[in-house]
Parts: sequence; structure tokens; C-alpha cells
Amino acid sequence: MYDNSQTKKLQSKTSDWLLAAREKSDPVTTGKVDSLREILRFHEYRYYVQNDPLISDEEYDILYKLLEKFEKVHPELVTQDSPTQRVGKGLVSSFPKVQHLVPMLSLENSYNADDLLDWDRKAKELSGLSEIEYCVEPKFDGASISLIYDNDQLYRSATRGDGVVGDEITINTRQIKSLPLSAKFSSYGIEQIEIRGEVLINKNNFKKFNDKLIEEGIPPFANPRNSAAGSLRIKDTAEVGRRNLEAFLYHVSYITATDTRQPTTHSGMLEMLWNLGFRSPKKEMLVVKGIDKVIQHVEDFENKRDTLPYEIDGMVVKVNDLQLQERLGMTSHHPRWAIAFKFKARQATSKLLGVNFQVGRTGAVTPVARIAAAAVGGVTVTSISIHNEEYIKEKQLMLGDTILIERSGDVIPQIVKSFTELRTGSEEAIQFPTSCPVCSHQLFKPEGEAVWRCININCPAQVVERIIHFVSKDAMDIKSFGEANVRKFFELGLLKDVPGIYELDYEVIGQLPGFGKKSLDNLQAAITSSKSQPLHRLIYGLGIRYVGETTAKTLANLVNDLMEFTDYTEEQLQQAEDIGVKVAGSIYRFFHDAENLHMLRKLEQLGISLKNQKKQVIVTDTPLAGQTFLFTGTLNRLKRSDAEEKVEENGGKLVSGVSSKLNYLVVGDDAGSKLEKAKKIQTIKIISEEEFIKMLPQEK
Repeated sequence: MYDNSQTKKLQSKTSDWLLAAREKSDPVTTGKVDSLREILRFHEYRYYVQNDPLISDEEYDILYKLLEKFEKVHPELVTQDSPTQRVGKGLVSSFPKVQHLVPMLSLENSYNADDLLDWDRKAKELSGLSEIEYCVEPKFDGASISLIYDNDQLYRSATRGDGVVGDEITINTRQIKSLPLSAKFSSYGIEQIEIRGEVLINKNNFKKFNDKLIEEGIPPFANPRNSAAGSLRIKDTAEVGRRNLEAFLYHVSYITATDTRQPTTHSGMLEMLWNLGFRSPKKEMLVVKGIDKVIQHVEDFENKRDTLPYEIDGMVVKVNDLQLQERLGMTSHHPRWAIAFKFKARQATSKLLGVNFQVGRTGAVTPVARIAAAAVGGVTVTSISIHNEEYIKEKQLMLGDTILIERSGDVIPQIVKSFTELRTGSEEAIQFPTSCPVCSHQLFKPEGEAVWRCININCPAQVVERIIHFVSKDAMDIKSFGEANVRKFFELGLLKDVPGIYELDYEVIGQLPGFGKKSLDNLQAAITSSKSQPLHRLIYGLGIRYVGETTAKTLANLVNDLMEFTDYTEEQLQQAEDIGVKVAGSIYRFFHDAENLHMLRKLEQLGISLKNQKKQVIVTDTPLAGQTFLFTGTLNRLKRSDAEEKVEENGGKLVSGVSSKLNYLVVGDDAGSKLEKAKKIQTIKIISEEEFIKMLPQEK
């Protein structure tokens, strides 16, 4: 979804936002709020889809709360796709999508005793109690799953997904030996139950697994969490079994029962799961009265986290009484009866030995620091991205410096600072190159940007990155043609540019190690199939600067043939939705560059369709035509995305917030503030999901 260049750019923007947040209390303005939303969506994708976050949970929360605060003051500017309006971000679709019986909401985070005290105060105010009994347990650092048992049998397993819909992974969780395939829930009067948990790989098994990968010449996993998350999505079930995964079950979210024999406390539920053969945190949990004892326990537990056989990144505090949990309820994002206490980030000192300069798809030159090997949070770190020249100056970095590094939130490492007071005089300044480290072309830094770029379009590093982007899942989706194969074919001279993908010599490739008849046939079929991809995928795959997936769809709907853009002016492009001056300029330059036009004509000659086969047809003869719609709450019969698609298919338009421009607000379960606001505007028609479905043309 995000290539290397976009990732580096958004990470740089993240640093700027965090710096602004710490320097002034309210850095969000109307003109900058879209940038903040974009950054939050990016980090949600890194966390929920790639299982590879780039910032700590605390830093994400800082940015999230900035947006939340702004939208409370300016509710008219809340957009439908704002991170505050949903549970999470969608996952990859390798497995069938299934809906959870109860949404898997995130937990509110705390980082110190004051946060816990404030949360306890709110809980007591809402409950009317002077003291509350809590259950405290480890916050496992793995991959979240949801299990359904029906009539004592494991019926279905799913990943968390976006919190409402996840990927069904039943066949893989059946390989986890610590997870019972059946359990006597009927002995507690339970007919159906939905349980939440975490799939882990313990530290010892993780080390053995990584050692094996290294022996085979395969890059090792960064941490046990990534290893566990990746294992759940591989299609070889035997391989899943060999990875020695474990599952901790820590929450019962839904029950249908014949009587009331079930426990009435959270700790009782954990004990029930333990007694039925599940690995629940029964032995690790502690039930206490009062927040002071909770604070003491979480601080003590943090000191012994490294002695545990598995990774944890904090503790979870839950109201123990289930009826009280029900009374406290939940917001649209998290339960009010639980909170996560996050442990401090891991840090270590090291030496800055050298700097390598890497070139991305758009020519961006990124410095990467080589450091003396340092163990941080269970991972040995030898290199760290240092972003750009300005970052080097900001951190006052010099070759030979002693530096403090940190894996914030136990993810990728960052340089916190250099210890300038430890310098001996032998340190050297970091010399940023003036020419491209790959092709030697002179570097250029656009006005207002922090990144130096190689503007030689034929730079080998950029060519390789462009091809990798073109074949990627969100672009032309050429399966069996991943980054490793692109680099291999390029180095061997079998692939020189994007059109070369469709001119590969399969006879030569068939003689390479690892390319038997089946893999060769799969590659050839995937390349052939990509020729008929929708136009918006081709546009995105071209890698036009600033053109993401959404803008690519907007552009695709403007034309019947891609080459029509050669006749567009920048002003005409700016009339399209969400295309501003900078984006329009980039698109215009791309379609007026002789080399780019030559590439497009060659692609067309090779059989790639430049036509728009699916250009939106304007519908005028349905009840939805010309009307605006907004959805709130949880729909039961339709997925939110499907309902929105039906609006557009039938001539309607989606809006991002409640205003006088809204015609219909479609209300599902647990509707939020949009409903209350809509009630105050008499022209808005508030309808149910069923009423919305009745408006749709009936299929014959």
C-alpha cells in the first residue's frame, strides 16, 4: 500500500507532528488536519496490516488525541474516513472475511500512575462506588485472534482485522497444540461462546526459528510478534504446526447459555477457561481492590518482564465484576472497564560507525546509520534509518559518536540522541553526498522539502524500485513476482524497465534455480492476467508522485483512455476531487514527459489495456440518485463498505459528516454522536438499515 518513498515521507511528517505536539499545546489547524489524518491512517496500516509499526503506541496516542480534540471543537469538519470514526484498519485478504459476533475494540492506553488514577476516578464516578475490584494480567505481545465454540466444538477462528471483520484462519489455529479443538462449555450451560486471545511464539522457540532461517539464507523475523502474526497467514498448515505457536485466551466477549452457571467475574471466566484446558493468564493474573495496589503490581511486574518466557509490552487492568463492566459500557473505540498500562520503551547505547545512502523509487536519498551491534528489546540492532540531512543536524550526529537508541513500543529502532559530552575529538562530520550514490547524477532538493533526490529517471536504483511498485499487490498485483525476483532478474539483465515485465525470456528464467515448470507457469499466468487490470491499478502502479490509490481511482474515472491525460491542463486536473496544485502539477509533468509517454505506448503494444472498462455510469432513475448518504453505527445485514458501494452504484453520493448537505443518515446499532447531531437538523432523514435496503432497486 505504501512504497519505500511514501513510508519515509510519512515517517518524516510524523516526526514533525510529534515535535509540534510537544512544543505547543494545539498545533492542529483546519489546513493541516488532513495531513494528520493521513499520518494516523498510515500508522494504523503499519500496525494492523503489516504488523510492523514505526512509532510507539504512546506516540500514536499523542497524535490521535490531537485529532480527537480538534474534531470535538470542529464537528462539522469530521470526515467519514477519519481514524476517530472507526475501530481499526482493514487487513490483507488472503483468507475469507468473517464478522466477529462482538466488535474487537482497542484498549485505552496509560503510561504512568497518574493515567491509572484518572481512569480509576472516572470508573468510580460512573459506577457510584468508592472502591472497585480489578483483575490485572499481562498484555501479551502477539497476534490477536477471536475464537467461536459452538456446542463444545471449535467452530471458527479469525484475526482481529478491522475490529468488526477479520480473516478466517480456523485451519491454521487448529495446528496450535495449546488450543483445544473441543471443550466442555456445556458443563457451564454454555451453547455458544466467543473468546478473545493472543497467538504467541515464546522466546526460546523464536530464537530456534530465526537461527534456522539464517542457516537457510532467509532474513530472520524482527521480533516474536511479527513471527506469530506472519505464521497465522501462511497457507501451508504443516508449516504452521512446525512453528510451535501458543495461544493465551484472556477474554470472553459473547455467550449464549441455557442457564446461569457461568462465572460472574472476569477472573472467574479466566479460571473457567483454564479448567476447560485453555491457556488463560490464570497464573499470571492478580485480583486486588483499589487502584493503589494495581499501580504497585504493574510497576513490580515491569521489573521482571525479561524473566518471562514470552514477550509482553504492558499490563491490562480490568474491572472484575462483569455486571459492573456492563454498566460502565464502552465508547465507540474502547471499553470503559479496561485499560492497558504500557511499559517504558527499550533503550541501549551504541556507536555510530558509518552511514550508507539508499535511493528509493522517487529518487529520495535516505541515510542509514551503521552502528555497533546492540541488543534492544530482544533484537540485535546493527542499522537505523536516520531519515534525511536535517535529521542528522537536529540530532547533532557525527561518525564515532556514542548514541542512545530506542525501540519505541518495542518496534523499529530510533536514535534518541548523541552523547556529545563523550566526544574525544576523533569524531567526523557526516558528509551528505552531492551526487547519487548509485548513478552519480547530481542530487537536487526541491524547495520546501527536507529530502535530497536523484532526478535521473534512468537511475538503476529507481528503476528497480519502480518495477517493485508496479508489480505490487495494490498496483498490478502480479503474484509470484515479489521484490526478490525483481531484483534477481534486474541483476541478471533479464529485466531493465517496467515494459520488460511483459517481455521476459521464460526459457532463460526456467534454467534458474528455484524455477521449475509449475512456478514458471504461475509467473507467466500472473503476468498475462495483469494485462486486464482495472485502469486505476495501472495508474497507481505507474508511481506518479503524490498519486495514491484513492487519487488513482479519481483519475481513472475522468477518462475513457489513459492517454487522454496528455490533453489535460493543470487547471483542469485541479477541478477533480481532492487534487490540489502540487498533485496536479505532478500528474501534468508525468503525462508530458516523452519517456513516460513512450513507456505507456510500449505497454499498450504489449497488450496492457489503457482503456477504462469500468468508468462510472451516472445513474438517475433510482431513489438514491442525486441524494447524499452517511452511515453511523454497526450494520447487521450489509458491510459498511458494501452499503457505501451500493449508494454510488445507484447514483447517490457519500458525505463525510453531518451537515445541512446530508439527505439521509442510515443508523445501525450503537450509533454515535452523528445521530444526535442529525436530530437537530430537520432536513435530514434518519432511516434504519432495513429502510435503506428497501430503497435499493430489487434484483430481478
